[in-house]
Amino acid sequence: MILDADNLSKSYRRVKAVDGVSLQIGAGEVFGLLGPNGAGKTTVIKMISTLCRPDSGSVVIKGYNIRTHPLQARRAFAVVPQENNLDGELSVFDNLRVYASLHRIPSPRATIDRVIEEFGILDKAREPVEKLSGGQKRRVMIARVMLSRPELILLDEPTLGLDPSIRRDIWNIITRIRRQGAAILLTTHYTDEAEFLCDRVAIMSKGRIVHEDTPQNLITAGGRYVLETTDSNGRRDFHLFTSQEEIDRNLRDRDNPGPYAVRAAKLEDIVANVEHN
Repeated sequence: MILDADNLSKSYRRVKAVDGVSLQIGAGEVFGLLGPNGAGKTTVIKMISTLCRPDSGSVVIKGYNIRTHPLQARRAFAVVPQENNLDGELSVFDNLRVYASLHRIPSPRATIDRVIEEFGILDKAREPVEKLSGGQKRRVMIARVMLSRPELILLDEPTLGLDPSIRRDIWNIITRIRRQGAAILLTTHYTDEAEFLCDRVAIMSKGRIVHEDTPQNLITAGGRYVLETTDSNGRRDFHLFTSQEEIDRNLRDRDNPGPYAVRAAKLEDIVANVEHN
């Protein structure tokens, strides 16, 4: 097990941001944290990455407890934050060179050259970062942490605000990293991203994990079908059902069902249903 977080809790004044969250991630696994803003996802990331201290609970990374062996635990993971924290005035190569120096990467020049080529940014190596597109900057941020070959990578909203085609490129990069054996903890608001990338996902609400399973199992358990209805005021609503028979029975019980449509459920529907309840 690369990451074992057990019963994490964190409060800010009277607000319980995280309330008893536990999760485990193995090598080569992508684990997704889903949920609305304020659900506690970022606070979980901060506790695991030692940016804030849990009120209770424990985090063990590669066998090292972050309370008793913080330096050893930190060497095993890397964080790709949501915000761009590259130095815009420096070139791509120099951003990576500074990171390699700070982390005492052996053979830094050869390692940087390998990572730059591996992540498809060789032609941008001498470009100032401020001139790169959003997707290119995200590539550089992920490439930077891979200089140290971490065993656990924490990705906070890795494709937020990127165009769909660029998002797919980042997905392919994450998939390649997973195949190299790294464990990845991913927070995202994009449920299609979670369906594509994650082996397991946890849906958070009000600081707690309310559902955890594979994306497909969550869809099957939560309702395989969606009934979309429109009332007389034009307001649209959706309802989850596990069978077509349940949908037919629901429609028969309505005096005037109005316009409706039936489709296969997606992970987005399961997450939205948690948010509304």
